[in-house]
Amino acid sequence: MSNIVAIVGRPNVGKSTFFNRLIQRREAIVDAVSGVTRDRHYGKSDWNGKEFSLIDTGGYVLGSDDVFEAEIDKQVELAIDEADAIIFMVDVESGVTGMDEDVAKLLRKVSKPVFLVVNKVDNGKRAEDAVEFYALGLGEYYTVASINGSGTGELLDALVEALPEKEEVVEEALPRFAVVGRPNAGKSSFINALIGEDRYIVTDIAGTTRDSIDTKYNRFGFEFNLVDTAGIRRKSKVKEDLEFYSVMRSVRAIEHADVCLVVLDANRGFDGQVQNIFWLAERNRKGIVVLVNKWDLVEKDHKSVKEYEKVIRKQMEPFTDVPIVFISALTKQRIFKAIETAVEVYQNRSKKIKTSQLNEVLLPIIENYPPPAYKAKFVKIKYIMQLPTPQPQFAFFCNLPQYVKEPYKRFLENKLREKFGFNGVPISVYMRKK
Repeated sequence: MSNIVAIVGRPNVGKSTFFNRLIQRREAIVDAVSGVTRDRHYGKSDWNGKEFSLIDTGGYVLGSDDVFEAEIDKQVELAIDEADAIIFMVDVESGVTGMDEDVAKLLRKVSKPVFLVVNKVDNGKRAEDAVEFYALGLGEYYTVASINGSGTGELLDALVEALPEKEEVVEEALPRFAVVGRPNAGKSSFINALIGEDRYIVTDIAGTTRDSIDTKYNRFGFEFNLVDTAGIRRKSKVKEDLEFYSVMRSVRAIEHADVCLVVLDANRGFDGQVQNIFWLAERNRKGIVVLVNKWDLVEKDHKSVKEYEKVIRKQMEPFTDVPIVFISALTKQRIFKAIETAVEVYQNRSKKIKTSQLNEVLLPIIENYPPPAYKAKFVKIKYIMQLPTPQPQFAFFCNLPQYVKEPYKRFLENKLREKFGFNGVPISVYMRKK
């Protein structure tokens, strides 16, 4: 287990820039809009061989009527609870503000190591100005300029020195399940319902989750990482740079996931945007489970599920072998079924079939239904094997691979699904010269 370090402070003091410098990636969104970091954001960093997890919290604001600010308060308090050490960041340009004093008051009660860090100190004059932060009653402070990294070495030396020793647990590469969908489909509510903790801010404003966040999840003997992504929006809707980063992050989350849980709002259906996300996951050869959320709000009769499912499958063609689970994140209806299904899809995606078995089962079928002759030439498929790739890919060795057309490849794919069960997983079929 690595230690957790939380970065707290009011908005716009440079927490995210500092966070990015420590994890050396463009993970948090850095933008001059106040209060951009709405969720706790996790990253890994290490210094002098000691690894720790970093949480970049939303700016802490007391007594603000902004919906987000009230939620961000909670996030900071959660971060204080979760962290082994706290970096409290202030800004030398604005000096001590009322908000800084509010945060300091909270932190003076914390028994964990707290590091007061004065940011934007990039010259001698500013270093002198930093003295006023003694007034916060948190003792010594560190001066840094997170934009160029000056002063961070000294702070990190002290930080890793103060972190408690944790016993090492070897972390295996866990499967990654990404929860994707359009804004406001209920992705964060679904994850909250699973985890039973308000890990994400849930408000009814579209686009609250602007970053994707990983949560380790372990229940019912399943262990994996759940990735909540920013609601992906159509390109035309990406107005602020912010949204641009979010979309990039969602795309990246899909690329790095093993299984994508595509969440859609039952009232909106499998619309164009959901379809784009679905095909993005399919093109990346990821396992897919479709979750129809807010099912509790739909007027139902005895055939609604069947009818609804039929409509979705029609829109998925030709890739229709995908599980569809009807859920309600609000009432927790079938949310664990959703996870069980995702685990099954993950297992399908990593399934390896013996070459002998493939040939035994499929060659007789191919013999009965050979590929259509082309220009009076007959295609003979002699041998089949699964390729050693992370997702299911099959090579069919034959005399004239160039004459095997798409419809026949689809026939082979359907036979593979029927005989070996690859529900929820895109399959690639290749024709190779024997």
